[in-house]
Amino acid sequence: MAYSASGLTRMAGGGGHNIWYYTSADALSAVRASGYFNDAASVMNVGDLVAVYDNDAPTMAWTVVLSNTGSVVDVADGTALTMTDSD
Repeated sequence: MAYSASGLTRMAGGGGHNIWYYTSADALSAVRASGYFNDAASVMNVGDLVAVYDNDAPTMAWTVVLSNTGSVVDVADGTALTMTDSD
């Protein structure tokens, strides 16, 4: 699939950095690929934190914007969050 602007929500920001929540049916392996967030290049900054939720799996991970040339955005591989319910 591809990036969808409707899945990106700015949760907080200050000092030139933002915290984003992004939800889609795309796996983290797709979202973390360089260029996935290109359409959001005008709003994402290097150092921004992004919570990525794959609503198809469901899984969640944190990632960080590593670079933004103004047209190409690259994020880190991300850190998966463990989602268990052992009750």
